[in-house]
Amino acid sequence: MTSSIFKGTGDDGYTGLLGKGRVPKYHPRPEAYGAVDEASATLGLARALTESPEIAQVIKTIQRDLVKLMTEIAVVDPGFSKFDRFDVKRVKWLEKQIELLEQQVELPSEFVIAGDSPAGAAFDLARATVRRAERHVAKLFHEGEIRNHELLRYLNRLSSLCFLLFLNEYKVAGIEGPSLVSDSE
Repeated sequence: MTSSIFKGTGDDGYTGLLGKGRVPKYHPRPEAYGAVDEASATLGLARALTESPEIAQVIKTIQRDLVKLMTEIAVVDPGFSKFDRFDVKRVKWLEKQIELLEQQVELPSEFVIAGDSPAGAAFDLARATVRRAERHVAKLFHEGEIRNHELLRYLNRLSSLCFLLFLNEYKVAGIEGPSLVSDSE
């Protein structure tokens, strides 16, 4: 008996890609879109924890972008044009969000340690998972498996934005600033 939530088609350790074919679940494409999925999930946690409705809306927009990004990574057939290609407009939008936050937060002069604010820690976790996703997408790009450079640029900018969101949470929470590596106890 097969339920609507599982089909059993992945029980052999393979997964389908968009367009044609199946690959092992450890293939670089599922690794890449899986890492992007993890980044989206951690951003969802951060969105749930932030007290800023404006930031929550920005994160929801980013999560929608990440679904489109994952879809493009999963497409292997160049003729499979059912989905829109990810373009520079999304990168430019993200850069605008970075510019706005840079005006609101003070950049630390040394390395910081997450954990002084639940939402801040969630944004730092998101930053780390976005960086992992970026590494997986970079591998696909450098090996010629994907050709759209905007996917890589978007993830690179997103990790920067996550760092600024991490810092912004301290400001929103009324905390003077994150713990620094040089702080001693």
